[in-house]
Amino acid sequence: MVQAKTWVLTRHFEGFPKDSNFELKLEQLPEPKDGEVLLEALFLSVDPYMRVIQSNNPTFPVGCHVVGRCGWRTHTVSDGTGLTCLLSDWPQDVSMSLALGAIGMPGLTALYGLEEVLGLQAGETLLVNAAAGAVGSIVGQIAKIKGCRVVGSSGSDGKVAFLKELGFDEAFNYKTVGSLEEVLKTASPDGYDCFFENVGGPFSSVAIPQMKEFGRIAVCGSISTYNDTNPQTGPYPHLTMIFKQLKMEGFMVSRWEHKNPESLMRLMAWKREGKLQCREQVTEGFENMPAAFMGMLQGENIGKAIVKV
Repeated sequence: MVQAKTWVLTRHFEGFPKDSNFELKLEQLPEPKDGEVLLEALFLSVDPYMRVIQSNNPTFPVGCHVVGRCGWRTHTVSDGTGLTCLLSDWPQDVSMSLALGAIGMPGLTALYGLEEVLGLQAGETLLVNAAAGAVGSIVGQIAKIKGCRVVGSSGSDGKVAFLKELGFDEAFNYKTVGSLEEVLKTASPDGYDCFFENVGGPFSSVAIPQMKEFGRIAVCGSISTYNDTNPQTGPYPHLTMIFKQLKMEGFMVSRWEHKNPESLMRLMAWKREGKLQCREQVTEGFENMPAAFMGMLQGENIGKAIVKV
């Protein structure tokens, strides 16, 4: 029998998460039955990445690598439901941890938000906030591949330097600018064709009036509001959206799941061609999972935050 370590949520968050919200427990796992596999986590994120170490399921032979939603656990017995094998020709010189980042769900989110929601075209100007994060950093790079002008917002000078390394045309630290409205106008005096929204809150209220007529907004996240104990209110964008005839659409990456195999190959090709840089913030040790999670919410990571088990 295998003993699994697992993090359990002991109490729902009230405001920002605390150490006391989590408890580390040990669990004895049964032997896999017919059709089941035993998974061992190698890297963990919101989506854990694992390898199969024991199998009674021919679809997942021992030693294959999979991505699955199994929680914060070192080991899991699974019947295979929801498991996805990595690309069969995954290059040996590319870290498999990228299956949790640029060559995984965050990369797909960036790609589908730009192509399926925004319909981004060459020559257009794109604004993206949380631009140094797992999704935002890929958004900006794909937009540059497509021949667009990219303006990125992030929360530290180090992140701004990173965005410049990635080829962003303009990048700024929203925490230190005197006026967000003025810096957005200076970065693109003619306004923005597209806005990839990851933050919400006051940033969104300032950015929406900077859109061009018939501008498009993809709402991917709202990290500025996730830990609020009281809902934020206004200002409200309705009149701006009416007079500028804007389109705003929220989306979930799972909508285009049928495209994932082809899309992952496109992302991998850009990585292999040197067009896509993939920064990771790696925390060592399963015991540090809550700390890595809370650090991510505080914006400590550049690129994708993962835990190496």
